[in-house]
Amino acid sequence: MRFRFSVSAVRSRAELLRSQLDLLPRSYSHSPFPPPPRPSFGIAFDIDGVIIGGSAPIGGSPQAIQRLYARDGTLRIPFLFLTNGGGVPESKRASQLSKLLGVNISPLQVVQGHTPFRELLNRFEDEPIVAVGKGEPDTVMSEYGFKKVLSIDEYATYFPDIDPLAPFKSWITNETCNKKSATMSVHPSYDVYSERVKGVFVISDPVDWSRDIQVLCDILRTGGLPGQEKGDQPALYFASDDLEYQAAFPAERLGMGAFRIALESIFNTVNDSPLKYTSYGKPNPFVFKNAEAVLGKIVSTMHQNKEMTNKGQAHSFSTLYMVGDNPKVDINGARKAGRPWFSVLTRTGVFKGKDNHAQFPADLVVDTVEEAVDSILKKEGIE
Repeated sequence: MRFRFSVSAVRSRAELLRSQLDLLPRSYSHSPFPPPPRPSFGIAFDIDGVIIGGSAPIGGSPQAIQRLYARDGTLRIPFLFLTNGGGVPESKRASQLSKLLGVNISPLQVVQGHTPFRELLNRFEDEPIVAVGKGEPDTVMSEYGFKKVLSIDEYATYFPDIDPLAPFKSWITNETCNKKSATMSVHPSYDVYSERVKGVFVISDPVDWSRDIQVLCDILRTGGLPGQEKGDQPALYFASDDLEYQAAFPAERLGMGAFRIALESIFNTVNDSPLKYTSYGKPNPFVFKNAEAVLGKIVSTMHQNKEMTNKGQAHSFSTLYMVGDNPKVDINGARKAGRPWFSVLTRTGVFKGKDNHAQFPADLVVDTVEEAVDSILKKEGIE
Protein backbone atom coordinates (compact mmCIF):
# COMPACT_ATOMS: atom_id res chain seq x y z
CA MET A 1 0.00 0.00 0.00
CA ARG A 2 1.42 3.34 -1.02
CA PHE A 3 0.82 6.66 0.71
CA ARG A 4 1.66 10.12 -0.55
CA PHE A 5 1.96 13.26 1.52
CA SER A 6 -1.45 14.94 1.43
CA VAL A 7 -1.84 18.63 0.72
CA SER A 8 -4.39 18.66 3.53
CA ALA A 9 -1.50 18.01 5.90
CA VAL A 10 -0.06 21.45 5.18
CA ARG A 11 -0.07 23.41 8.41
CA SER A 12 0.92 26.93 9.22
CA ARG A 13 4.70 27.30 9.23
CA ALA A 14 4.62 30.83 10.60
CA GLU A 15 6.16 29.89 13.95
CA LEU A 16 8.92 27.82 12.35
CA LEU A 17 9.75 30.41 9.74
CA ARG A 18 9.70 33.19 12.31
CA SER A 19 12.31 31.31 14.33
CA GLN A 20 14.51 31.10 11.25
CA LEU A 21 14.44 34.82 10.59
CA ASP A 22 17.19 35.31 13.16
CA LEU A 23 19.46 33.23 10.91
CA LEU A 24 19.07 35.57 7.97
CA PRO A 25 22.11 37.64 7.00
CA ARG A 26 22.05 41.16 8.38
CA SER A 27 22.53 42.43 4.87
CA TYR A 28 18.89 41.51 4.23
CA SER A 29 17.59 44.29 6.44
CA HIS A 30 20.41 46.55 7.60
CA SER A 31 21.59 48.07 4.36
CA PRO A 32 22.36 51.82 4.38
CA PHE A 33 20.47 52.00 1.09
CA PRO A 34 16.67 52.08 0.88
CA PRO A 35 15.20 48.71 -0.09
CA PRO A 36 13.98 48.26 -3.67
CA PRO A 37 10.24 48.15 -4.38
CA ARG A 38 8.52 45.00 -3.16
CA PRO A 39 9.00 42.45 -5.96
CA SER A 40 6.02 40.83 -7.57
CA PHE A 41 7.91 37.65 -8.42
CA GLY A 42 10.23 35.09 -6.86
CA ILE A 43 12.51 32.32 -8.08
CA ALA A 44 13.11 28.74 -6.97
CA PHE A 45 16.23 26.99 -8.25
CA ASP A 46 16.93 23.29 -8.29
CA ILE A 47 20.56 22.59 -7.33
CA ASP A 48 21.96 19.43 -8.94
CA GLY A 49 22.03 19.78 -12.71
CA VAL A 50 21.16 23.50 -12.56
CA ILE A 51 23.49 25.22 -10.10
CA ILE A 52 26.15 22.54 -9.68
CA GLY A 53 27.33 19.39 -11.44
CA GLY A 54 28.89 17.10 -8.86
CA SER A 55 30.55 19.72 -6.66
CA ALA A 56 31.40 22.40 -9.22
CA PRO A 57 29.30 25.32 -10.50
CA ILE A 58 27.75 24.88 -13.93
CA GLY A 59 25.91 27.03 -16.44
CA GLY A 60 27.34 30.31 -15.17
CA SER A 61 25.51 29.83 -11.86
CA PRO A 62 27.73 32.17 -9.76
CA GLN A 63 27.18 35.06 -12.18
CA ALA A 64 23.47 34.25 -12.41
CA ILE A 65 22.88 34.20 -8.65
CA GLN A 66 25.01 37.29 -8.05
CA ARG A 67 22.67 39.26 -10.32
CA LEU A 68 19.93 38.76 -7.73
CA TYR A 69 21.87 40.87 -5.23
CA ALA A 70 22.46 44.62 -5.16
CA ARG A 71 25.93 46.12 -5.35
CA ASP A 72 26.11 46.44 -1.57
CA GLY A 73 25.42 42.73 -1.14
CA THR A 74 21.78 43.01 -0.12
CA LEU A 75 19.23 40.70 -1.67
CA ARG A 76 17.12 42.46 -4.28
CA ILE A 77 15.22 39.51 -5.80
CA PRO A 78 13.64 36.90 -3.48
CA PHE A 79 14.84 33.42 -4.33
CA LEU A 80 15.52 30.06 -2.73
CA PHE A 81 16.96 26.68 -3.58
CA LEU A 82 14.31 23.99 -3.86
CA THR A 83 15.96 20.58 -4.03
CA ASN A 84 15.03 16.98 -3.42
CA GLY A 85 18.60 16.43 -2.28
CA GLY A 86 19.90 16.74 1.24
CA GLY A 87 21.82 14.82 3.84
CA VAL A 88 23.17 17.83 5.74
CA PRO A 89 21.45 20.55 7.81
CA GLU A 90 20.10 23.54 5.88
CA SER A 91 22.60 25.80 7.66
CA LYS A 92 25.54 23.74 6.39
CA ARG A 93 24.17 23.59 2.84
CA ALA A 94 23.66 27.37 2.90
CA SER A 95 27.27 27.84 3.94
CA GLN A 96 28.49 25.55 1.15
CA LEU A 97 26.43 27.37 -1.46
CA SER A 98 27.58 30.76 -0.18
CA LYS A 99 31.21 29.82 -0.76
CA LEU A 100 30.49 28.23 -4.11
CA LEU A 101 28.46 31.13 -5.50
CA GLY A 102 30.18 34.09 -3.83
CA VAL A 103 27.06 35.47 -2.12
CA ASN A 104 25.50 35.27 1.33
CA ILE A 105 22.89 32.48 1.35
CA SER A 106 20.59 32.15 4.38
CA PRO A 107 19.47 28.76 5.74
CA LEU A 108 15.93 29.99 5.10
CA GLN A 109 16.78 30.04 1.38
CA VAL A 110 17.56 26.31 1.37
CA VAL A 111 14.54 23.98 1.18
CA GLN A 112 15.70 20.36 0.95
CA GLY A 113 13.75 17.17 0.44
CA HIS A 114 13.81 16.39 4.16
CA THR A 115 12.99 19.93 5.36
CA PRO A 116 9.27 19.00 5.82
CA PHE A 117 10.30 16.35 8.35
CA ARG A 118 10.27 19.21 10.86
CA GLU A 119 6.49 19.00 10.73
CA LEU A 120 6.61 15.50 12.27
CA LEU A 121 8.39 16.61 15.43
CA ASN A 122 5.25 16.57 17.58
CA ARG A 123 4.67 12.94 16.67
CA PHE A 124 8.22 11.56 16.98
CA GLU A 125 10.12 14.01 19.20
CA ASP A 126 10.59 11.50 22.05
CA GLU A 127 10.28 8.29 20.02
CA PRO A 128 13.18 6.09 18.86
CA ILE A 129 13.84 6.71 15.16
CA VAL A 130 16.42 5.66 12.58
CA ALA A 131 17.79 8.10 9.99
CA VAL A 132 19.05 6.70 6.68
CA GLY A 133 21.25 8.09 3.94
CA LYS A 134 24.57 9.66 3.02
CA GLY A 135 25.92 12.70 4.79
CA GLU A 136 24.74 13.43 8.33
CA PRO A 137 21.20 12.03 8.57
CA ASP A 138 21.19 11.77 12.38
CA THR A 139 22.52 15.33 12.73
CA VAL A 140 19.78 16.62 10.44
CA MET A 141 17.04 15.02 12.53
CA SER A 142 18.66 16.08 15.81
CA GLU A 143 18.80 19.70 14.66
CA TYR A 144 15.10 19.47 13.83
CA GLY A 145 14.51 18.62 17.49
CA PHE A 146 14.14 14.82 17.46
CA LYS A 147 15.68 13.49 20.67
CA LYS A 148 16.10 9.75 20.08
CA VAL A 149 17.91 9.48 16.75
CA LEU A 150 20.40 6.94 15.46
CA SER A 151 21.81 6.76 11.95
CA ILE A 152 21.39 3.39 10.29
CA ASP A 153 25.21 3.16 10.29
CA GLU A 154 25.29 3.28 14.08
CA TYR A 155 22.11 1.26 14.55
CA ALA A 156 23.47 -1.67 12.51
CA THR A 157 26.61 -1.88 14.65
CA TYR A 158 24.54 -2.90 17.68
CA PHE A 159 23.47 -6.12 15.93
CA PRO A 160 26.41 -8.41 15.11
CA ASP A 161 25.97 -10.32 11.85
CA ILE A 162 22.85 -8.37 10.84
CA ASP A 163 24.68 -7.69 7.58
CA PRO A 164 26.08 -11.03 6.37
CA LEU A 165 28.06 -9.29 3.63
CA ALA A 166 29.94 -6.93 5.94
CA PRO A 167 33.16 -9.04 5.96
CA PHE A 168 33.37 -8.68 2.18
CA LYS A 169 33.04 -4.90 2.12
CA SER A 170 36.62 -3.72 2.04
CA TRP A 171 35.52 -0.12 1.54
CA ILE A 172 34.39 -0.01 5.17
CA THR A 173 37.62 1.42 6.55
CA ASN A 174 39.04 0.97 10.03
CA GLU A 175 38.60 4.70 10.56
CA THR A 176 34.89 4.39 9.89
CA CYS A 177 34.57 1.40 12.22
CA ASN A 178 36.49 3.18 14.96
CA LYS A 179 34.28 6.22 14.58
CA LYS A 180 31.17 4.07 14.97
CA SER A 181 32.59 2.34 18.04
CA ALA A 182 33.44 5.69 19.63
CA THR A 183 29.94 6.95 18.95
CA MET A 184 28.41 3.82 20.50
CA SER A 185 30.41 4.14 23.69
CA VAL A 186 29.62 7.80 24.29
CA HIS A 187 25.86 8.19 24.24
CA PRO A 188 23.49 5.86 22.43
CA SER A 189 20.25 7.80 21.96
CA TYR A 190 18.13 4.90 23.19
CA ASP A 191 18.33 1.23 24.15
CA VAL A 192 18.14 -0.51 20.80
CA TYR A 193 17.62 -3.90 22.43
CA SER A 194 14.42 -2.97 24.25
CA GLU A 195 12.97 0.16 22.61
CA ARG A 196 11.22 -0.43 19.33
CA VAL A 197 11.92 1.91 16.42
CA LYS A 198 8.79 3.99 15.82
CA GLY A 199 9.86 5.77 12.65
CA VAL A 200 12.36 5.41 9.80
CA PHE A 201 13.38 8.53 7.87
CA VAL A 202 15.26 8.20 4.59
CA ILE A 203 17.02 11.56 4.53
CA SER A 204 19.16 11.15 1.42
CA ASP A 205 20.42 8.49 -1.00
CA PRO A 206 21.67 5.47 0.97
CA VAL A 207 25.27 4.40 0.44
CA ASP A 208 25.16 0.69 1.28
CA TRP A 209 21.98 -0.50 -0.40
CA SER A 210 22.39 -4.21 0.47
CA ARG A 211 22.91 -3.56 4.18
CA ASP A 212 20.26 -0.86 4.43
CA ILE A 213 17.61 -2.94 2.67
CA GLN A 214 18.41 -5.87 4.96
CA VAL A 215 18.33 -3.79 8.16
CA LEU A 216 15.20 -1.89 7.13
CA CYS A 217 13.38 -5.12 6.33
CA ASP A 218 14.36 -6.37 9.79
CA ILE A 219 13.08 -3.19 11.45
CA LEU A 220 9.90 -2.88 9.42
CA ARG A 221 8.85 -6.56 9.58
CA THR A 222 9.29 -6.94 13.35
CA GLY A 223 7.55 -3.82 14.58
CA GLY A 224 10.84 -2.01 15.17
CA LEU A 225 13.00 -4.62 16.92
CA PRO A 226 15.22 -6.77 14.62
CA GLY A 227 15.40 -10.47 15.40
CA GLN A 228 11.97 -10.57 17.07
CA GLU A 229 8.62 -11.89 15.89
CA LYS A 230 6.71 -10.03 13.20
CA GLY A 231 4.87 -6.91 14.29
CA ASP A 232 3.15 -3.80 13.00
CA GLN A 233 5.28 -1.82 10.59
CA PRO A 234 6.80 1.38 11.96
CA ALA A 235 6.21 4.58 9.98
CA LEU A 236 8.47 5.05 6.95
CA TYR A 237 9.22 8.38 5.26
CA PHE A 238 11.22 9.22 2.14
CA ALA A 239 12.53 12.74 1.64
CA SER A 240 11.93 12.42 -2.11
CA ASP A 241 11.11 9.89 -4.77
CA ASP A 242 13.50 10.84 -7.58
CA LEU A 243 14.19 7.85 -9.81
CA GLU A 244 17.18 9.56 -11.44
CA TYR A 245 19.17 12.75 -11.03
CA GLN A 246 22.11 14.45 -12.69
CA ALA A 247 25.48 14.27 -10.94
CA ALA A 248 29.04 14.65 -12.27
CA PHE A 249 28.80 11.55 -14.49
CA PRO A 250 27.45 12.32 -18.00
CA ALA A 251 24.49 9.92 -17.66
CA GLU A 252 21.82 10.17 -14.96
CA ARG A 253 22.36 8.35 -11.66
CA LEU A 254 19.81 6.30 -9.72
CA GLY A 255 18.29 8.26 -6.85
CA MET A 256 16.20 7.71 -3.74
CA GLY A 257 13.20 6.65 -5.79
CA ALA A 258 15.20 3.72 -7.14
CA PHE A 259 16.15 2.70 -3.61
CA ARG A 260 12.50 2.93 -2.58
CA ILE A 261 11.49 0.66 -5.48
CA ALA A 262 14.14 -1.90 -4.50
CA LEU A 263 13.13 -1.85 -0.83
CA GLU A 264 9.42 -2.04 -1.62
CA SER A 265 9.84 -4.92 -4.07
CA ILE A 266 11.92 -6.98 -1.66
CA PHE A 267 9.78 -6.17 1.40
CA ASN A 268 6.56 -7.08 -0.40
CA THR A 269 8.11 -10.39 -1.45
CA VAL A 270 9.29 -11.46 2.00
CA ASN A 271 6.46 -9.96 4.05
CA ASP A 272 2.75 -10.78 4.19
CA SER A 273 1.61 -7.13 4.15
CA PRO A 274 2.71 -4.56 1.56
CA LEU A 275 5.08 -1.75 2.48
CA LYS A 276 3.48 1.46 3.73
CA TYR A 277 5.34 4.73 3.30
CA THR A 278 5.05 8.46 2.70
CA SER A 279 7.08 10.30 0.04
CA TYR A 280 7.88 14.00 0.09
CA GLY A 281 9.76 16.13 -2.41
CA LYS A 282 9.04 17.48 -5.86
CA PRO A 283 6.75 17.03 -7.81
CA ASN A 284 4.38 17.05 -4.81
CA PRO A 285 2.34 20.30 -4.97
CA PHE A 286 2.81 20.67 -1.20
CA VAL A 287 6.50 21.40 -1.82
CA PHE A 288 5.66 24.33 -4.08
CA LYS A 289 3.05 25.74 -1.70
CA ASN A 290 5.63 25.60 1.06
CA ALA A 291 8.22 27.29 -1.18
CA GLU A 292 5.78 30.10 -1.88
CA ALA A 293 5.30 30.65 1.85
CA VAL A 294 9.06 30.73 2.43
CA LEU A 295 9.56 33.21 -0.42
CA GLY A 296 6.90 35.42 1.16
CA LYS A 297 8.85 35.40 4.42
CA ILE A 298 12.02 36.32 2.57
CA VAL A 299 10.26 39.30 1.01
CA SER A 300 9.01 40.45 4.40
CA THR A 301 12.53 40.25 5.78
CA MET A 302 13.98 42.18 2.87
CA HIS A 303 11.56 45.03 3.52
CA GLN A 304 11.39 44.93 7.31
CA ASN A 305 7.61 44.81 7.10
CA LYS A 306 6.88 43.26 10.47
CA GLU A 307 3.35 44.60 10.50
CA MET A 308 2.42 42.39 7.58
CA THR A 309 4.10 39.38 9.21
CA ASN A 310 2.33 39.94 12.52
CA LYS A 311 -1.04 40.18 10.83
CA GLY A 312 -0.38 36.86 9.14
CA GLN A 313 -0.83 38.32 5.68
CA ALA A 314 1.03 36.50 2.95
CA HIS A 315 2.91 38.34 0.25
CA SER A 316 1.16 37.96 -3.10
CA PHE A 317 3.31 36.96 -6.09
CA SER A 318 2.20 37.48 -9.65
CA THR A 319 4.77 34.94 -10.86
CA LEU A 320 6.97 32.31 -9.25
CA TYR A 321 9.67 30.80 -11.44
CA MET A 322 10.81 27.20 -11.03
CA VAL A 323 14.19 26.71 -12.70
CA GLY A 324 15.03 23.02 -13.01
CA ASP A 325 16.64 20.37 -15.18
CA ASN A 326 14.32 17.43 -14.57
CA PRO A 327 11.01 17.51 -16.50
CA LYS A 328 9.41 14.73 -14.43
CA VAL A 329 10.23 16.42 -11.15
CA ASP A 330 10.79 20.17 -11.52
CA ILE A 331 8.57 20.96 -14.48
CA ASN A 332 5.86 18.45 -13.60
CA GLY A 333 5.77 19.80 -10.06
CA ALA A 334 5.41 23.41 -11.18
CA ARG A 335 2.65 22.40 -13.59
CA LYS A 336 0.79 20.54 -10.84
CA ALA A 337 1.12 23.50 -8.49
CA GLY A 338 -0.48 25.78 -11.09
CA ARG A 339 -0.56 29.55 -10.92
CA PRO A 340 1.48 31.56 -10.17
CA TRP A 341 4.21 29.02 -11.04
CA PHE A 342 6.09 29.42 -14.32
CA SER A 343 8.47 26.60 -15.29
CA VAL A 344 11.92 27.08 -16.80
CA LEU A 345 13.82 24.02 -18.06
CA THR A 346 17.61 24.03 -18.47
CA ARG A 347 19.71 21.71 -20.63
CA THR A 348 22.55 21.31 -18.11
CA GLY A 349 21.22 18.29 -16.25
CA VAL A 350 18.73 15.48 -16.81
CA PHE A 351 17.15 17.22 -19.80
CA LYS A 352 19.38 17.67 -22.84
CA GLY A 353 16.82 17.75 -25.63
CA LYS A 354 16.84 20.20 -28.50
CA ASP A 355 13.15 21.02 -28.18
CA ASN A 356 10.77 21.08 -25.24
CA HIS A 357 10.00 17.93 -23.28
CA ALA A 358 7.09 16.06 -24.86
CA GLN A 359 5.33 14.78 -21.74
CA PHE A 360 6.11 17.63 -19.33
CA PRO A 361 6.70 20.72 -21.47
CA ALA A 362 8.11 23.76 -19.70
CA ASP A 363 6.91 27.32 -20.16
CA LEU A 364 10.45 28.22 -21.22
CA VAL A 365 13.48 26.15 -22.29
CA VAL A 366 17.00 27.58 -21.98
CA ASP A 367 20.55 26.27 -22.16
CA THR A 368 21.80 27.37 -18.73
CA VAL A 369 20.71 28.90 -15.44
CA GLU A 370 22.52 32.09 -16.46
CA GLU A 371 20.27 32.32 -19.50
CA ALA A 372 17.27 31.53 -17.30
CA VAL A 373 18.00 34.42 -14.92
CA ASP A 374 18.65 36.75 -17.83
CA SER A 375 15.30 35.83 -19.40
CA ILE A 376 13.44 36.21 -16.10
CA LEU A 377 14.89 39.64 -15.33
CA LYS A 378 14.18 40.87 -18.86
CA LYS A 379 10.63 39.55 -18.63
CA GLU A 380 10.18 41.42 -15.33
CA GLY A 381 11.74 44.60 -16.70
CA ILE A 382 14.78 44.49 -14.39
CA GLU A 383 18.30 45.32 -15.55
